[in-house]
Amino acid sequence: MFTSKLIPISFKRLLAVFLVSTIFSASSAIFDDPEVRHHLKTGIQTVVIDAGHGGKDPGAVGTRVVEKDIALKIALKLGNYIEENIKDVKVIYTRKTDVYLELFERAKIANENKADLFISIHVNANPNPVPFGVSTHILGMNQENQNLDVAIRENSVILMEEDYQTRYEGFDPTSAESYIMFSLMQNTFLKQSIEFGSLVQDQFRERANRKDRGVIRQPLLVLRETAMPGVLIETGFISNPDEQKYLMTGEGQSIIASAIFRAFRDYKEIIENRSHFNNDISPREDTADTAEPDVDPSLIFFRVQIASSRNRVPADPSAFKGYQDVSIIEEGRWFKYVVGGNADYNMALEQCRKVKKDFPDAFVVAVRGDKIFPLSEALIEINK
Repeated sequence: MFTSKLIPISFKRLLAVFLVSTIFSASSAIFDDPEVRHHLKTGIQTVVIDAGHGGKDPGAVGTRVVEKDIALKIALKLGNYIEENIKDVKVIYTRKTDVYLELFERAKIANENKADLFISIHVNANPNPVPFGVSTHILGMNQENQNLDVAIRENSVILMEEDYQTRYEGFDPTSAESYIMFSLMQNTFLKQSIEFGSLVQDQFRERANRKDRGVIRQPLLVLRETAMPGVLIETGFISNPDEQKYLMTGEGQSIIASAIFRAFRDYKEIIENRSHFNNDISPREDTADTAEPDVDPSLIFFRVQIASSRNRVPADPSAFKGYQDVSIIEEGRWFKYVVGGNADYNMALEQCRKVKKDFPDAFVVAVRGDKIFPLSEALIEINK
C-alpha cells in the first residue's frame, strides 16, 4: 500500500480508450498453457514470499503502525510454517529485514529462482475508517468500470525509483491510459492464480473468520513482471481501528499467516495430483516452429488473431483449445497467435465468427510475409 495522494481517474475516459484499443489487440486468456507444464510436472518446489514495501517506503500508515512492519511479520511467519511443515519446498524471501526493494527487484528474485508461486503480502487502507476485511488480488483488469485505488497505490511505489519511466516502459501509475495495456495483456498463469487466490479467501473466511472481500483482478506491476502464478494479498485494513489492532497482535498475524499456509498446502496438493494424472501424457511437438510451405512474401492473407502475449507461448494445440494451425507472429515486444489463412477477406470473416465461439475476442488481421499488415491498407490493395 502506498499512501501518496490519489489522482482522480475518469472511468468514462478509461472505458473509451479501452474500446478503441481492443480494435488493435487481442486479450484472450490461454488457460491450459504449455508453459504451465513445468509446474504440473515438477509440482511446487519453490515459493517466493514478498513482504510489501520496506525501508524508506512505509506503505500504508496507520495511527499506531505502518504497513511494511505488519507485512514483514506475516511473511516471515508464513515462510516459517512452510519450512517447518512442507520440507520439500524451498522458501525464498524478497526481504527478511526492514530494507527497501525496488518493485522490479522483487519480480527479478522470483524469476531468477524459477519460483512456482509468488505471494506478495500487503495491508490495505482507505480514507474511510469503516471498510475492513481481506482480499486476494491477481493480475488483470475487468472490462468494466472498476475501482483502481489498490492498483494505483501499490504501483505508485515505482515513483520512488530512479528512471522508472524507462524501466517500466513509460508506465505512469497515475494515468488511466497506462492501465489499458493490462486489459490487453495475456496472463499465462491466470487460471492458477485464481485457483490459489480462491483457496486463500476460503481459508480467510472459513477458518480465520475474516471478512471475505473476494479474489479481485487488478493491474499490478509486481505481478505483471513475474513469470509464474502469483497473488498480492491484502491482509486487512490498517485504516480500520479494530483491524489495525488485530493485525498488530502476534495472534492475529499468526492466524492470517496460517490461513495462507493452509491454502498453499492445498494448492500444492492439487497441482501435484494433477501432475500425477498427466505423467503418462507426453508433450506434443510444437507445431508453431515447423517450417511452412514457401509462399510469395508479397501476397496478403487474412488470418484470425486469437491471443497475444509478452512472453512467447509454444503453439501447442492443447494450449489453444485443440486448434492445430496456430502460428506465432512477433511484433515488437509482443507475440501474436493467429489461425487460418485466406486470400478472401469474407471467408476470413466467416472463419472468425466460428473461432469466436472458443475465443470471443478473436478478430481478423492482414498478414504479408511474416508481418501483420494494416487491415485498412490491405483491403484497399486487394480491391484495386
